[in-house]
Amino acid sequence: MFRRKNICVIGGAGFIGSHIVDKLVKENEVLVIDNLSSGSKKNINRKAKFIRYDITANPIHLAGILRENKIEYLFHLAAEPYIPKCYEYPGRFFEVNAVGTLKVLLTIWKSKVKRMLYYSSSEVYGSCPDEFINEEFPTNPHSTYAVSKLAGDRLCFTMFKEHKVPVIILRQFNVFGERETHEYVIPEIIAQLSRGDKLKLGNIYAKRDFIYVEDAAEMAIELLEKGRLGEVYNLGTGVAWSIKELAEQIGKLMNRKPKIIVDKKRLRPFDVSYLRCDNKRIYRVIKSRPKTSLKEGLKKTIDYFYKYGWQF
Repeated sequence: MFRRKNICVIGGAGFIGSHIVDKLVKENEVLVIDNLSSGSKKNINRKAKFIRYDITANPIHLAGILRENKIEYLFHLAAEPYIPKCYEYPGRFFEVNAVGTLKVLLTIWKSKVKRMLYYSSSEVYGSCPDEFINEEFPTNPHSTYAVSKLAGDRLCFTMFKEHKVPVIILRQFNVFGERETHEYVIPEIIAQLSRGDKLKLGNIYAKRDFIYVEDAAEMAIELLEKGRLGEVYNLGTGVAWSIKELAEQIGKLMNRKPKIIVDKKRLRPFDVSYLRCDNKRIYRVIKSRPKTSLKEGLKKTIDYFYKYGWQF
């Protein structure tokens, strides 16, 4: 784990970013940069310094911020992340996820940052029926969101090859837990079942690899420290669960008997049917492993919801 370093987390007021900050502030000086478009100041650890900034702005300003705060290591999580919105606002998704990432990379190129971790997404792979996905699996994005994340992903790879920009690419599989900021499937199921047994969902047979946010944050921090520059790494659990199975598990934990209704309005135009992570590459470079079972993580997430609710 990093100690006595100056670290920046772009997107540190968001879901995953705020958990990364919580871990880093124990032994480091941490700067959070966020435009608060989906994150919240309430998520930011009080020990961290906060600057409100949008990565789509002039990168000269970001360069000044990093220089003034003597940033050595950087996590880039800033993104438009909620897939259903990309169908309405494709331009905004590309502006932030692709062009915004290019501006961050241009800043890092001319800065003294030693290492940057870019958060890509498992969605860049598209569907992969009944097998593990490793980093060599062909990319086949199924949404404007996924295409925009892949654009950022490949920009990182190319900027490393062309200019030795010190970046590592993390293809993150689905994360869940406290402080969810969007209506992803797990918080949505919890919210609906808190009101009764009726449950409206989209594709209940789609399968995803879900990792608890505390585990994902810990593994990502170690990856930035130990990963190979220019390399791509998957991060998940290696287990895939269908949305129907999730609903049943959450129902048991909430003492509900879900009556699932497939809502056609919730079906995606070009959905991804199956994503399951192959962790072999990342396990060769980090010691951290997922510690929290799906059941335990869901229970913690439900407890959080009853105490604080969701922010969306």
